[in-house]
Amino acid sequence: MRALFSHAGRRRSIPPPASPRQSFSATLMEDDIASAEAIISRWNADADGNTFAKVTSLFHAGRAEAREFLHAIADLQRAMVFFVSGECAAPAAARSAALVRAQTLMQIAMRRLEHEFHQILCANRDRLDPESVSSSTRTRSSAFSDDTEASDDDEIRAAGESIGEVEMASGVAMADLHAIAESMIAAGYGKECVRIYKTLRKSIVDEGLYRLGFERLSQSQIQKLDWEVLDLKIHSWLGAAPVALRTLFSGERILCDYVFAGSDSIGQSCFADITRDAATLFLGFPEHVAKTKRSPEKLFRILDLYDAISDLWPEIEAVFCFESTAAVRSQALGSLLKLAEAARAMLADFEASIQKDTSKSPVSGGAIHRLTRYVMNYLAFLADYEASLADIYADFPLQTPTPLPESFFDSASTPASPSSASDGAAAAFAISLRFAWLVLVLLCKLDGKAEVYREVALSYLFLSNNLQYIVNKVRESHLRFLLGDDWAAKHAAKARHYASSYERLGWAKVAAAVPANPAAEMDASEAWEKMKGFNLMFEAACRCQADWVVADLGMREEVRASVASLIVPAYRVFYERCRAALRDSSAAAAAVVRFSPEDVKNRVYGLLDSGSFQSPLRSASV
Repeated sequence: MRALFSHAGRRRSIPPPASPRQSFSATLMEDDIASAEAIISRWNADADGNTFAKVTSLFHAGRAEAREFLHAIADLQRAMVFFVSGECAAPAAARSAALVRAQTLMQIAMRRLEHEFHQILCANRDRLDPESVSSSTRTRSSAFSDDTEASDDDEIRAAGESIGEVEMASGVAMADLHAIAESMIAAGYGKECVRIYKTLRKSIVDEGLYRLGFERLSQSQIQKLDWEVLDLKIHSWLGAAPVALRTLFSGERILCDYVFAGSDSIGQSCFADITRDAATLFLGFPEHVAKTKRSPEKLFRILDLYDAISDLWPEIEAVFCFESTAAVRSQALGSLLKLAEAARAMLADFEASIQKDTSKSPVSGGAIHRLTRYVMNYLAFLADYEASLADIYADFPLQTPTPLPESFFDSASTPASPSSASDGAAAAFAISLRFAWLVLVLLCKLDGKAEVYREVALSYLFLSNNLQYIVNKVRESHLRFLLGDDWAAKHAAKARHYASSYERLGWAKVAAAVPANPAAEMDASEAWEKMKGFNLMFEAACRCQADWVVADLGMREEVRASVASLIVPAYRVFYERCRAALRDSSAAAAAVVRFSPEDVKNRVYGLLDSGSFQSPLRSASV
């Protein structure tokens, strides 16, 4: 009886037999584990005597083999999920043994995929460059798609028909990386995959910036650089910026998005960790430059940097659009603000330098003052940055001690009022106003410098020369569109008015030496006295004006013609009358008629073109 009851107790402790379906599923899963073990063990580089696995790349040995390996991992994972779920009614010991076996194989497989992932990234450094990545994404390989029936060789050949050899290799490598990443992430080994990817790709981004000529410098290091050296580094950065944003960082974003296409969060995190520091440092360089010692001559480089970031802003926002890369966008915006601040300060320094100019020495011959050359060349270059300046000064209206005269502008291009104009027209008007003010500051300074000349006629000639130079600079540069044709015409007329004042004052005594009625009868004595007086005045005027110049060729010819018309016609009549009166006089008396009308004209046309005059091109510098 004890034996029977004991046997019955044992029977009651045994669980009911599994259903045929459950037993069949467990058998299938065990078969999957066994199949996975066959291929995974074949590529276990840690196994003794497995030299083939140690020296051969799984993904280079054959694409069918690589696909089989990845399918084996998926089957292995599915089996592990089955044995830990409530669906499996196998004994606990059997389930545990199956799980341990599967887990061991999974670890071997993951170590292999880590090795393959690292090897593919290293072996394809050149093929995974940004340009190749961008091209290959147009024809992405589907080497590990379960839906295609085409062979791997057919797929690669098809890709090769539309992209080049490098792009094809890049596409294959990207497909391999994507397949490995998906497999590792699905198996719970995403951290290991991401660690390898970030370590290798971060070094490639840093190397890419280095090859573009970008050198990581701190604010203190940049402050210590001579301007000539810093200017070269700015030039290098300007050349590197479009490539860095549109190719290097953009290509890295494309690659990251593709490799980790199965997980947006992992892809974003990877891209942020790989590029954030490098991009922040790169886009922080302009801010460091903006903080260096100011000088008006640096303004153009500051505006170049401002233009570069402004032009690249759409790419910056598109590539670094994640919350995790907000620091990059903030740095780019911070650099823009600092550059704008520096530009405004430098332009204010430029205006102050005009007002503070204390040079008192008169320019020889009333020629163009060095301040005029400097300011107008500066403004002519600056006018090319109209759009940038309009943006920089959008919220900073011009404050002037006195209102600008209405005649300073082309009235046709002046908005009726800031409120009635469009934003673009208002911004353009604001910048035109600022340029007009700077020219007016220069003109006021020139008025003061004209007062140092002892001869009033030379003062007017100085003003005429400098104003005409200003008009010419406006007409031949973008300043024409800022100040307007009417502005140029009005100031050209003013320059001609100054020239007329010079003619009147510089040649008044010579003109007065010719009798009011040159054809009137006169005796020999009277003719001798009047001709002698003319000779003295004419020679004095020629000696005095020997070094005087009219810089503009067109105005020079106009002034010469005007002076000649003022003197020669009346002198011609006077000359003939004197010759007739002195015809019967002594040779000494007749010798007083020294200058024929042609001589007078030639002497006039020989003036105002001193060899000592310096061309604007020789001293124009900014």
